[in-house]
Amino acid sequence: MKVSKTKVVIIGAGMVGSATAFCMIVQGICSEVVIVDRNTEKATGEAMDLRHSIEYQHRNVRVRSGGYEECSDADIVVITASIPMGNIISRNQLLEKNIGVMNAVVDSVMATGFHGHFIVVSNPVDILSYQVYKRSGLPKSQVIGTGTSLETARLKNILGDIIGIDPRSIHAYVIGEHGETMTVPWSTVRVGGKDIFKIIEDNPGRFEGIDLDELVDQTAKVGFEIFNRKGSTQFGIASATTAIASAILQDEMRMLSVSALLDGEYGESGVYCGVPAIIGRKGILEITQCHLSDHEHHSFVASIQSMKKLIQDFDL
Repeated sequence: MKVSKTKVVIIGAGMVGSATAFCMIVQGICSEVVIVDRNTEKATGEAMDLRHSIEYQHRNVRVRSGGYEECSDADIVVITASIPMGNIISRNQLLEKNIGVMNAVVDSVMATGFHGHFIVVSNPVDILSYQVYKRSGLPKSQVIGTGTSLETARLKNILGDIIGIDPRSIHAYVIGEHGETMTVPWSTVRVGGKDIFKIIEDNPGRFEGIDLDELVDQTAKVGFEIFNRKGSTQFGIASATTAIASAILQDEMRMLSVSALLDGEYGESGVYCGVPAIIGRKGILEITQCHLSDHEHHSFVASIQSMKKLIQDFDL
C-alpha cells in the first residue's frame, strides 16, 4: 500500500514558527516539517532541537531546516515571518513593514512552482492574507489566514470558566478583524444546544455582574495582556495554525473561524476577514454565513470597513 506523504514548510523560525513546528510534531499531523529562515543557523538549531523530541512522540515526523526550494512539493506553507516588533507602535506601521516581507516570501515560494496551500499567521493577518492571495495568484480557497481562530478559542475559554464547562463543548465563533474591531455574534452561541441568552436567564448567579460587551472587549485585549506579561504569544496561535493545517491534510471538513476572502458573503467582497468556514483537503470549501442580529451585522460591517480602508490606503 502506498503511504501518503505530507509536508509542511514553516517560513520563520521565531517563537511562533518554532511553537507551530513543535505543535505539529506533537500531534503528528504530517510526515515532514521543514523550517526556513534567513537566519539559517537559527533554523538549523530549532530543527535539531525538535528532532530530539521525536523519541517521545507518537510518530516519527522528519524535521529539518532548508531553503525556499523545499516549498516546491510542500502541501502547506505556513508564513510566520515578520519584522521585529521593536519600535512598532501601530497597526499601520506593522503593515507597512510586513507588506515587503510578505512580497519577498510569496515571490520566493511561488518561484519554486508551489501549488499547495498558504496559511498566513503574520500580522495584521487579514490584510496580509489578502496580499498573499493577490500576489500568489492561487485560488482563494488555498490562501487562508489564521484570522479569528485564536480569538474564538479565547472567547470559549472565558465562557468555559464562567459556566464551568469544557470550552470545547461551547459552540461559538468570533468574526471580523483579528484585532480590536472583532465582533461576537452572540445570537449564535450555544452550549448543549441551548442559546447563551437562555443560559444567562437560567443561571443569573453565574453571570452576575458580567456584561457581554465587556467579554468581547476582554477577548480582544487578552493578547496584549499576555504580551505585556511575557513579551510574546505563541502557544495559542501555534495550536490554531496546527488545527487549520490538520483540517487540510486530513480532509477533516472541520468548521474553523479563519481569515477568508469574502465574495458576496454577508454582502461584502474583496476583503479577507475572520468567518466560520468549512476546511478540507482543498482548503476553504465553504464560508458559513451566521444569522446576525442588526447590531451584530452593524459591528461586523464596521470591522470590514476598517480593513477595506487599509487596503485602499496601501493600494493593495
